[in-house]
Amino acid sequence: MVAGQPGTYRSPSKHPSGARPPLLPAEAVPRHVAIIMDGNGRWAKQRGLPRTAGHTQGESAFFDVVEGALELGIRYVSVYAFSTENWRRSPEEIRFLMGFNRQTIRRRRDDFNAMGVRVRWAGRHRRLWRSVITELEVAERMTRHNDLLDLTICLNYGGRAELADAAARLAADAVAGKIKPDRITERTLARYLYVPDLPDVDLLIRSSGEQRISNYMIWQTAYAEFVAPETLWPDFDRRHLWYACELYAKRDRRFGGALPNPVAPEPLDPGLPDPGLPDPGLPDPGLPDPGAA
Repeated sequence: MVAGQPGTYRSPSKHPSGARPPLLPAEAVPRHVAIIMDGNGRWAKQRGLPRTAGHTQGESAFFDVVEGALELGIRYVSVYAFSTENWRRSPEEIRFLMGFNRQTIRRRRDDFNAMGVRVRWAGRHRRLWRSVITELEVAERMTRHNDLLDLTICLNYGGRAELADAAARLAADAVAGKIKPDRITERTLARYLYVPDLPDVDLLIRSSGEQRISNYMIWQTAYAEFVAPETLWPDFDRRHLWYACELYAKRDRRFGGALPNPVAPEPLDPGLPDPGLPDPGLPDPGLPDPGAA
């Protein structure tokens, strides 16, 4: 078996509980699942541990969820690893997160490559540590031919920042005469996003029970279904992902459209003739008209 060669990928490991993915029809499985990995700090606080302990424990949850996505047949997974707003945290936590993300990518990339996962990065270069960018670029090159699952790591990412950056690049091309302003459509702008070929999100999951999107993929989640399990991220695993997908499969997705509601016919006025019967004041069309010569 040669890792990274289509058709020869390593199967994901089984969950220790023996749990198996639900039997969902292929068309009921979300194509793109985006995840806000929330609750690391609260998990650590409940145990009297520093916040960094929650982040460390969250790595196992992250890897288990990717394996569960492969088992279920999800084609795209995006995870919110570090937002543009996270720079407001303490310098000590930021330093930890930069080093932690760098090491996590390095530790996990060989496994991702062996399982057919293509790693991609969405986010801004500005302020992000050069060593983190290097690890992301190495992982992208190493896994670029894999085709079982696209894993987009959103690091130094913000939904508004992505739209602002896309608008700036689009405006530059318009000024350069590469595109006519009156020909700009939604599809045009989408080509300037960080990962232009990433499809819209079908299912957005936020662990910890919080019900906010927190500036995450605000373009791509326009019609996403939202599930917010109470489980904190370090306790999250593939079984929670599968349950969210089962809930998703039961949703009625209309994308702004709707079928007419079935409406019962109006009751007949008893003073009016039954429209299904001949009018008694008119001759039966099957009989000769008595007034005719």
